[in-house]
Amino acid sequence: MWIVSEGGIVVFSRVYEKTLDEQLFGALLTALNSFAEEIAQEGLSNFELSNMRFTILKKADFIFIANSDKKIKPKRVLQELRAVMDKFFTLYSKETIDNWDNDVSLFSNFAKEIEDSLDDPIKKMEKAFW
Repeated sequence: MWIVSEGGIVVFSRVYEKTLDEQLFGALLTALNSFAEEIAQEGLSNFELSNMRFTILKKADFIFIANSDKKIKPKRVLQELRAVMDKFFTLYSKETIDNWDNDVSLFSNFAKEIEDSLDDPIKKMEKAFW
């Protein structure tokens, strides 16, 4: 999962296997979205690579991206991503975001706030059964 500012700065990420520089990923995704907005008003909503799906939501100059296996129902991923987005804007007021100086440390405590959404799927299943 990534949260990217309109300028391409990754303000938050939670990736289990880092294979790409997150700031490079944020810049690339922002550029792709800008290109998509030129073609279609709304820009990107999702895309797939191999066996992965990337689901995208946008709000208030931020892009929220969730990466999931194609086997997981898109509706479920979108539901979790919306919950994360809602929590983000509950924790960080419009005034805080408007006055943000591009220092990503402002969002450093966000992982604690959305721990349930970020849990490894296996751990989530274990919690449900134990």
